[in-house]
Amino acid sequence: MGSAKRKSSEGEEAAESDGEGKKKRRVLPSVVRNKEKRSQLYSVLKREKRIEKRKKTKAREAAEKKALELGEEPPEKKVPRTIENTREPDETVCRPDDVELFASNDTDEFNKILKQETIPKILITTCRFHSTRGPAFIKELLSVIPNAHYYKRGTYELKKIVEYAKNRDFTSIVVVHTNRREPDALLIINLPDGPTAHFKLSSLVLRKDIKNHGNPTGHKPELVLNHFTTRLGHRVGRMIQSLFPQDPFFRGRRVVTFHNQRDFIFFRHHRYIFETKETKEEDPKAKAAKADKSKSITKGRIFARLQECGPRFTLKLISLQHGTFDTKDGEFEWVHKADMDTSRRRFFL
Repeated sequence: MGSAKRKSSEGEEAAESDGEGKKKRRVLPSVVRNKEKRSQLYSVLKREKRIEKRKKTKAREAAEKKALELGEEPPEKKVPRTIENTREPDETVCRPDDVELFASNDTDEFNKILKQETIPKILITTCRFHSTRGPAFIKELLSVIPNAHYYKRGTYELKKIVEYAKNRDFTSIVVVHTNRREPDALLIINLPDGPTAHFKLSSLVLRKDIKNHGNPTGHKPELVLNHFTTRLGHRVGRMIQSLFPQDPFFRGRRVVTFHNQRDFIFFRHHRYIFETKETKEEDPKAKAAKADKSKSITKGRIFARLQECGPRFTLKLISLQHGTFDTKDGEFEWVHKADMDTSRRRFFL
């Protein structure tokens, strides 16, 4: 035992002598087996990274300031490498000079609503066996989508509900599907001629579970659609857009956002809050006369911020079908399959 200790101490001394003038090897937290030591080492490494990042930021700001003082161009900002900006090239990405795309917009199924020729009227229903969270989610959807009406599903088939909605001038049907007491899918059927979109629904957070949530006002919501860049994404975006009234000149305090990132559509619902805060400004006359510095003018400035109203959920497109809902004879425009996920940098919306 004594010889083993002596050997290890000699080895440590040799390692220290060999490592003189060189940086010590950094021990990774994953190598350490002791939990307490591992957490301590991780916190130390995290702190070192934070300090190094702060130093780099200060050096970059100092270089920019110096360049501006000398009248030179500041150094170019480095763009971080992300999955989004290194995505695989896609031929279906929409371009602003795409004449064919604008021509198809004038003839598609959503044209009448988006040109304000028809007012959207939405029918919301559930699957046959819905849970307690399903109606709670639908109640919040009714507060999000204007002119939406809830009808109990009962034992009716979806095809009969489609015919019923057509006869009563509904423009869309939204079906909330639940599984194991949790909403897990959303079916949007555009009327009268389709298309039908099937979305997987996940990460649902109801309004009551959102911290410091607000209650939505009765205004029409402002709709924000982000990053629907491909032909398929453009079509899905127009379908979502057709659920909301198109009034460019309106006054409201609500914002509904559908943000597409890596083919996941994140839904958020906010309202504007306007607050008045008093700010003190020095009197210019008192400053010119070098009078008492305590003299100041108080002015009220209006600040705007967003407060989340809920619900909060994520959608992922599973399929887009021609026409209204038809499981047997329906033709699909696009279906997500497992063999499509060949790369993390391949996106479809």
